Amino acid sequence: MSDQKKILLILTPGFPKSEADSTCLPMQQSLVSALQRNFPQVKIIVLSFQYPYHRQTYQWHGITVMSFGGENKGGMQKLWLRRQLNRRLKTLRNNNTIIGLLSFWYGECALVGKRFADKYQLKHFCWILGQDARKENAYPNNVKINPGELIALSDFLQDEFESNHKARPQHVIPPGIDIAAYPSTANKRNIDILGAGSLIPLKQFDIFIETVAVLKKQLPQLKAMLVGNGPEKEALQKLVAQNGLQNNIIFTGELEHPDVLRLMQDTKIFLHPSSYEGFSGVCQEALHSGAHVISFCRAMKMEIDQWHIVQDKEAMARKALDLLQNPGTIYKPVNFFSIDETANKMMALFTG
Repeated sequence: MSDQKKILLILTPGFPKSEADSTCLPMQQSLVSALQRNFPQVKIIVLSFQYPYHRQTYQWHGITVMSFGGENKGGMQKLWLRRQLNRRLKTLRNNNTIIGLLSFWYGECALVGKRFADKYQLKHFCWILGQDARKENAYPNNVKINPGELIALSDFLQDEFESNHKARPQHVIPPGIDIAAYPSTANKRNIDILGAGSLIPLKQFDIFIETVAVLKKQLPQLKAMLVGNGPEKEALQKLVAQNGLQNNIIFTGELEHPDVLRLMQDTKIFLHPSSYEGFSGVCQEALHSGAHVISFCRAMKMEIDQWHIVQDKEAMARKALDLLQNPGTIYKPVNFFSIDETANKMMALFTG
């Protein structure tokens, strides 16, 4: 066994299909890269259950990715997928020394990872990342994971999971940002308001538009941009037209991750009206870009500089107006947590 490689297995619903796929789970991409960069003695292997939508083993920045093309199918297809995954896990165990398995989200990945780890007495941790902390998630009833094996992405998710599933995750490891990914550009700050994310009801971008409409009364030349795509796009565009904001709000569509970071560096306020967030990575990215962030959801109990938590849309508009009208507003990079810190805390669970 001494000549076998030490490997850490990461189980995830999805992963980029190529090195050019920057929009697929950017925070998880950064973590995988940081783990490999900081711990070269451990080989990272990613098993991606659902996406890409094909079965293939490929290299992603020197990291082995095994995709199983599950396509989120249920019934017999889900059982067949589990069988394939277990066969692959057994092969990996036979040919390597597994230091542990890390499952993203308390879902199908956690179920497969926990059962395999228990069978072969391996370390397994599940990273609770957002919606999986909600009461509607049935997986915690189907597969029991000890609190000591649970990692919450934020203080909020630690409390939320305990409230809904009567078990308190023992660990909290927040997401970090990859500082090296930021382009070096002069900050023009010529975007007053920026929003970014999937255009879905949960994100409440109708409030984004309503806030811009309120601000325009005081700031007629206000410039806002909304980055992303999704089923709500047409309804949001109609709302823009109804409020006469065609000259104030630009819909960019989905952009590559580096392009979003460039926009953030030119932004004064990042508006994030989502009704539920575990710990929004885009908010951290906006902070590091020097923008102020206004949101409804408090991820951590501690105060984070330039991140303003408000209770309702009226307060959101008031805070944005105060910041924009105050000539003394300072826009400085705020570094709450780096992805290297996230990687070090994560690896310590497997090597400690």
